[in-house]
Formats: sequence, C-alpha cells, structure tokens
Amino acid sequence: MGLPISPHPPAPAGLLDRYAAERVTGTLSGPHGCLYLLDGAVYCIESTTAPGLGPRLTASGKLPPEGWQYAAETAGPQQDGGQFLVSRGWLSQGELEICHLAALLDAAFFALPLAPETTSFTPGAGHWLGVIRPVSVLALQQATARRRLLLDRLHPWAAVDSVPVVPVRPRIPAPATSRQRRLLDHADGRHTPQELARALGQSAFGTLLDIRRLAAVGLVHVPRAPTPLPRRRPGACLDGADPVAAEDTTATWQLPAPDALDTADPDIALLVRLRTALEENL
Repeated sequence: MGLPISPHPPAPAGLLDRYAAERVTGTLSGPHGCLYLLDGAVYCIESTTAPGLGPRLTASGKLPPEGWQYAAETAGPQQDGGQFLVSRGWLSQGELEICHLAALLDAAFFALPLAPETTSFTPGAGHWLGVIRPVSVLALQQATARRRLLLDRLHPWAAVDSVPVVPVRPRIPAPATSRQRRLLDHADGRHTPQELARALGQSAFGTLLDIRRLAAVGLVHVPRAPTPLPRRRPGACLDGADPVAAEDTTATWQLPAPDALDTADPDIALLVRLRTALEENL
C-alpha cells in the first residue's frame, strides 16, 4: 500500500532548521527517507516512496541499468558518482543537475517534516553520488509547502492516494496531458500511484497530483467508505417479536461524489460540470 499523504504543511521550524543553522555535515535518517547534508544544506535525499535519480534515468532510457550500478561501485571514497556519469558521456552536466534536483524535490515531499523522536543522525557520512547542487533547508521547505498546497486543493479525492489505480472506461472526457494518458495506459487496477511512479520513472508527487485530477473528472474510480452495518433495534431478537416490525427500514445514504465547488482549480471545476451534464443526458 502507498504512503498516506498528510493534508498539513510541514512545521516552520524544527530539527532540520537547527542542523542548517549549525552547518552540520552528515546523514539525517527518518521514517520515510534519508537526507544528506553538507554544511547545513541538503544535497541528496533517498526516499522510501519517491523514485530516485537512478530509477528515473534508467526508466527514461538515459542510462542503462548496469551503468547506474557501475557508477555506484566506481565512486569509491571520493564520492564522485555523478561526475563519473558525466565523464562516461551518459549525461551532460546540465542534465545531471536538472534530473538530480527534480528527484531531490520529489523525495523531500515525502521525507519531510522530520520529527526528532523518529530520526537519527550520522555525522560525516556522505552519498556516493557526490555533491551535485546543494539546496538550502529554507528553499527545500518552501518548495515542499507549495507542493503540499497544490495537492490540498484536490483533497476531496485523497482516497485514491494509496489504493490501486482503477481507470474508468470509456474515457469521457479524454485526459488533458500525455503524462495522464500514460498513467491511465499503465493503470491495471493492481498498482498504487507510488508503484506506477516507480515503474514509469517519474515524479511520485506529480503522479499523485495527476491521479487526483483524473479522479476529479471521473477517469479514475474513487473508493467508497465501507457501508456501516445496520443497527439492530432494541428488542428485535426477542421471542415472539414481529419480524416486519423488527426490520430496520431506515434508508442507507451514500456520500455524494465530491462536488466541483470543492476545488479551486477552474479547469477541474469545468470538467466536472461537463461530466455531470454528459451523465444527465445519457
């Protein structure tokens, strides 16, 4: 199952802020990822949920799978695996920096915030990939907060975050982006958004965002909350009781699908209204 997404933004201050102020170097391990710091700045994050740089490069065809493993083995104590990839001609310096930053921001969304009681720090430890482009703690937290706000605009469809993605067919209306079409093409009802992101080598956050948008316009099934069992009326099982009178005929109401007014995104609101109009005329 996927990792549930909290609707609350990270705390404005905490353990990571203190390490940034003290300009520490080492690794900070939490329940959902490991952050690598150099002089208080974050230069790499390994997440248990988001696909890292290696899966992104191999899934896109930029790098053969054995190339990533070879780079990790060759980096050695110098920890210059990133520069090794460039020197072999697999990536340009610009491609390395862009892909690495995208992977780092994606992993930060799931690894933050960090609670002091669930973390451990190893001073001086580093990552074999090396320092490509460090990001300040403040910039990392701000980027994560902006992404969390984007996801919160689609919070009524958060039920699809951690369940297998089940596409609705036929597709009316059609997905708006090629990435959304690709997601639906690979959704088989068995893989969660995080698993699809890893298989496709793309952003786990972007995948969550797309799946919620697809659910909002009716292209992905939204799981319903389990229907509670009917409550027995007092005395219904007593001997001689009238079974017709004892039967609970109280209507069971289902929660309606999230309304278009639950989102501030005008594109999604329009698509939801179009879908509703189509359904009413079928």
